Order: sequence, then C-alpha cells, then structure tokens
Amino acid sequence: MGKKTILYDKHIQLGAKMVEFGGWEMPVQYSGIIDEHKTVREKAGLFDVSHMGQVFVSGKDALAFLQKIVPQDISKLTDKKAVYCQLTMNNGGLVDDLIIYKLKESNYLIIVNAANIEKDCNWFITEKNGYDVKIDNKSSEYSMLAIQGPTACEIIENLGIDKTKQPAFFTIQEDMINSTPVLLARTGYTGEDGFEIIVKNEYALKIWNDIFEAGNLFGLKPIGLGARDTLRLEAALMLYGNDLNETTTPVEAGLKWSIPSDKSEDYNGKDEIITQLHNGTSKKLIGFEMTERAIPRHEYDIYYKGHKTGTVTSGGYAPSLDKNIGMGYVNTKDDIKLDSDIQIMVRNKLYNAKVVKRPFIKKNYKK
Repeated sequence: MGKKTILYDKHIQLGAKMVEFGGWEMPVQYSGIIDEHKTVREKAGLFDVSHMGQVFVSGKDALAFLQKIVPQDISKLTDKKAVYCQLTMNNGGLVDDLIIYKLKESNYLIIVNAANIEKDCNWFITEKNGYDVKIDNKSSEYSMLAIQGPTACEIIENLGIDKTKQPAFFTIQEDMINSTPVLLARTGYTGEDGFEIIVKNEYALKIWNDIFEAGNLFGLKPIGLGARDTLRLEAALMLYGNDLNETTTPVEAGLKWSIPSDKSEDYNGKDEIITQLHNGTSKKLIGFEMTERAIPRHEYDIYYKGHKTGTVTSGGYAPSLDKNIGMGYVNTKDDIKLDSDIQIMVRNKLYNAKVVKRPFIKKNYKK
C-alpha cells in the first residue's frame, strides 16, 4: 500500500479506481479515461497532483547553487517567473526533470516528480557542498491541485480571481481563494490552459470542494492518472522513467530549447551536453502514429528496414485523434525522418507506423 494524499477519502467517495503510482495510492479513473480525457480537452478537469514534491531553495547562494545543478539559466528568471529544466548528472543524464519558480530574490520553489522526491532531495544536499543555501523539502506539508482545460480561467474567476489578475503562463503568485492562502501557478501537463493550486494540507479538502462548486457551471469533472497520461502523450510531454532517465541527455530527448547557448556558468554534465549540441547524438526521440491496428507500449521494440533501431518509451490510444500513437528513441545512424516508415514489435509481430511531428495535437496554452 502506497502513501495517501489528503484527498484519498474524497477520491474513494467519488468512485475512483485507485492504483499505486510513484509510491502513492492515486486515482487512475473516475467516469472512464476517454470521458475524462475529452472533458479536459473540451471543458475542464481537476487533478489531485499532491504526490508531486515541493522543495524550497533559499539563501545567499541559492542562484549559484541552481545554476550549478541545471542547464537552464536561472539568472534570467524574474520574480514570479518559472522555467522547465532538467536535473543533470556529470554524464549529461537526468536525475529528474523539474519546474523551478522564482518566488522572490534568493527564494525558489522546485516542483519534483513524485517517485523522485527523496532521490532529488538527497541530490540537492550532496550538491550544496560549499554553497550558503537552505534546502527545505515541504512536500509532506503541501497539497497540489491542477485545473486543466479551456474553461479553467473561468473557474478561477468564479473562485474570485479576475482574469486580469490571474497569473500569466509559466508564472506563480501568492493569492487567496475564499480566504484561504494559496500559491497559484499557470503551467500544466495536458497541452491545455490551466492552473496549479499549492495549498497547505489542512486546507486541501476545502479548496477541492470550493473548486467544484465554482466549476459546476463549466462542466468540471475529477480526472485520474489514466487521462493525465493520454493527455500528456498527445501533447508529447515527457514522463520521467519512461521518456527521460539517467542514461538520456536533454539533447537526445529533443530538449535543446531548454539549454541556453549563452549560459557561461558551469553545470553538471555541461561538457557532454555541449559536445552533443555540436557533434550530434547516437540516439534521438521521435513521435509516430500507427498505420496498422496495434497499440504501442513502453519498451516495445522499434524496427526500421528490417532491423531493430530503438525502443518505444511512451505509447497508447489518443482519444482526441482516434489513433494509436507513441514516442521512442531510435538510432541516429538510420537517418529516420518525418514520414519515414517504421515498424513496432507488438506481441512478436511487426506492425507498420509512420514518423510524425510532435506534439501530436496543437497545444492551447494562454501566452
């Protein structure tokens, strides 16, 4: 039995099917994955993502410390701004992928993946040697809820925060929802507009109920991990442990956009990452859709012109497209490009697929 979020009993009350994920007991679905997926694409859904970690970094050397552990240039962050980045090792591989928010000068909030909270915090502590910095893991004190979908901003407005005062994309602010203090961010993991509400555990159930009361007019439904996965796959958003791991670099993962070329500071893995930027890599991430009736799954083999070229990292049915899609790494020597024909080994039989652009759907973020 995994750990339980503050909202565990509420999920049971709502009829959720629970599964263990990242060491937590989490709802995988309520009304059904396809129904929940379409609700987020067309209206709005509420996710309990309290299993994610919240680590606060502060102190005189907070910026210098962060500059050392991630490729992104954190010095470019102004107050309340956020950035997606990776926690890199000396070989360029990834301990985790993160979102870092700058709350104010020398004060940052890092959101880490649920299964990696302990690993990441141990990494931070090891890396802080010589830096005047405080690492404060408050993951056990906070809950986190995500509202995602085209009506998300209307729901937040109905909670008392006018659209003109809502955070912009990839920013965070201190706010009040029905007299409850919260951190309100605007990022997301679905390809839709949306918000994250970070709140002390003692207020989590109240905020959950307040959100549903405000969201009734806008078709809000609770959403489980099953639809969260199909939504993020359509948006080609990566999942640590599937598409990213300690043997994969951000360059191989197609995340060059998150590696500033003008960052002068040294960081873990910089030599390897810069070498790959200049000389290329031995593998690369592709997106594909099946052209035959079969579902690609994690760790299925990818074939090209009769030989194995790589492995599926994420795959499944895409409800918005009514297609089976996937992502995976292939050997760059095979020169696989857009529209290349590949095959996926499914239960000892090869099925045809075609390389397509990522993301698989148009993202609907509010810039």
